[in-house]
Amino acid sequence: MLILQIEIVVCKLIVLKRLSIDRRARGVIFDLDGTIADTMPVHYVAYRNILKEYDIDFPVELFQALAGIPAIGVMERINETYGTSMDAEKVGMQKEMEYERLMHLMKPVDPVVELIREAHGRLPMAVGTGGYKRLAWKTRDILGLKDYFPILVASEDVERHKPFPDTFLKCAELMGVEPRYCQVFEDGRLGLEAARAAGMMAVDVTGFYKVTTGIPVDLQGL
Repeated sequence: MLILQIEIVVCKLIVLKRLSIDRRARGVIFDLDGTIADTMPVHYVAYRNILKEYDIDFPVELFQALAGIPAIGVMERINETYGTSMDAEKVGMQKEMEYERLMHLMKPVDPVVELIREAHGRLPMAVGTGGYKRLAWKTRDILGLKDYFPILVASEDVERHKPFPDTFLKCAELMGVEPRYCQVFEDGRLGLEAARAAGMMAVDVTGFYKVTTGIPVDLQGL
């Protein structure tokens, strides 16, 4: 059996205070990766695994700075940063395939999922993500939220991605709610910029829990 050594960061979430929905909100929009699902360590490992094949060291600081950008866009930024000439579309899709192989490792962000369950049926809700739609639906289902989000706007649905407001404006349109009455829950700087550019109420969910990083572990036989 082929044994693959994969470095992954083990994270623990410590809840600092409860999230709540603003009483002015008539619709709620959630980012997905890093907001509903603690997928960021898994995404990072997928990027690292693929980029190692191209002799590119992908620092976590750059990964964090590019959070919210689709994989192809990330590869374009890496080409600009390192002066490389990778086929961004090809390598981006390789990364997504690697992520799909590992995505069973994701965990829910408990304080956000708790808020979603409490708000279900009270207000229209949507997911606005920079990820690909097929994987976003799969993430939703893995977390047991299939019945909570009939509306999902992904990278294929808009031409301009975060920090542009298009993703969240499309969510508002599909929910039938004016942007000013929408509240967005996000973890990424680009996503928060997008929410504010859309004229929406923006909440940085990282202020409500603390991520503690543990030791790397080896995953065998994946």
